[in-house]
Amino acid sequence: MNDLKVLGEFYFSQLLNKPIIDAKGHRVGKLLDMAIRWDSVSPHVTGIRYTKGLHDLIPIELIISWDHDGLRLNTDFDHLLTCPLREDETFIGKWLLDKQIIDLEGSRLVRVNDITLSWVSHVDHQYLVLIAVDIGVRGLFRRLGVEFLLSRIENKFVGCQYIKPLENRTSALQLTREKEQLRQLHPADIADIIEDMDYKQRADFLNALDSQQTIDALAEMELDTQVEVINQMDEERASDILEEMPPDEAADILGELSSQKSEELLSLMESEDAEDVRELMQYEEDTAGSLMTTEYIGLPFWLTTEQAINELRRLAPDAETIYYLYVVDEQETLEGVLSLRELIIASPATILKDLMHTKFIKVSPYDDHEKVADLFHKYGLLAVPVVNAQDQVLGIITVDDVLELLMPDRPRMEIHSSLIARRRQAKGGHSE
Repeated sequence: MNDLKVLGEFYFSQLLNKPIIDAKGHRVGKLLDMAIRWDSVSPHVTGIRYTKGLHDLIPIELIISWDHDGLRLNTDFDHLLTCPLREDETFIGKWLLDKQIIDLEGSRLVRVNDITLSWVSHVDHQYLVLIAVDIGVRGLFRRLGVEFLLSRIENKFVGCQYIKPLENRTSALQLTREKEQLRQLHPADIADIIEDMDYKQRADFLNALDSQQTIDALAEMELDTQVEVINQMDEERASDILEEMPPDEAADILGELSSQKSEELLSLMESEDAEDVRELMQYEEDTAGSLMTTEYIGLPFWLTTEQAINELRRLAPDAETIYYLYVVDEQETLEGVLSLRELIIASPATILKDLMHTKFIKVSPYDDHEKVADLFHKYGLLAVPVVNAQDQVLGIITVDDVLELLMPDRPRMEIHSSLIARRRQAKGGHSE
């Protein structure tokens, strides 16, 4: 390693169109692109494309020097010395530059604006190796020849040791540390990254996510993007994802698909989950039924608070919200409502029937959105039960669905912030 010497460092954009001079001083052409091979150590340049219309390359071994004035050969140029592009080689300009990769630190999709190369000498050989890709705006300005305008802005690089070799010449660049760091990203950040991707990138990226990451990210997307994502998946995976999603969200997505596609996916889902979704899909778009979810906590009135808390531990993972608990009889008729706070602070032996509120707000599945929104606003609710004519609970509507209804153009993160504020204002109240 002590024999390794760095002879110079360059940006790809600075070498483009530089003249190539042979040993006699004749101009051979100009640098139009570079071929690289991605071996187990690092991507390194194997040849220079020097003329349009040809894939014949000047082997890197014929290059004796590089500088910002151009390239020089160690011999007289002869077409017989050129070689074709090999299957395991890639052009930098054609297939690497402008590729998109995920900047995991910034939680966003970024573009490769330039590439850093190092001209090194080791023993009796010289190499031109790729060191990093430039994903910063300064790299873009450098390509435009106006880098001086951003001279005070730091370059932003991703080292080539963190980038996976291309599976093929049209593949997306991927980071080797992607999967581990993706687990640390907020679902909203993953959703933003997915929404910025093109069709092919999105499919590859979704395959790298596990089911829960996909579900959490889908929850942060707009409906049209959710539909696109589900459409891109194979039917088995799409049905598995829909099966694990809240039924109301799955119903919204399936309602936007063709009838044939929707039925195909429903037929692959577990029958109970599919039935819940079908039930929600029957309601008109502007009704309370179209907003509700069937995932709620219903507890028998004869339980003690201690028993109820144990039951809550069992049921909570599958519930949309546990802020309000609904007390029901054997026929799922709604008898009363209480808040989680009231349950926790009550004596362990207290019966739910003695703790619940029998005066509460409820809606019909056929009430319109305006009535639902007015009730949430007037009473400061976090959720409201939806009941049929016999007061049997069909589901609940949560405040986040209403906020999205009232603020359709607001980003979901802003809606979530509004929801947190509303929860703080509630201070342990109930839907009375």
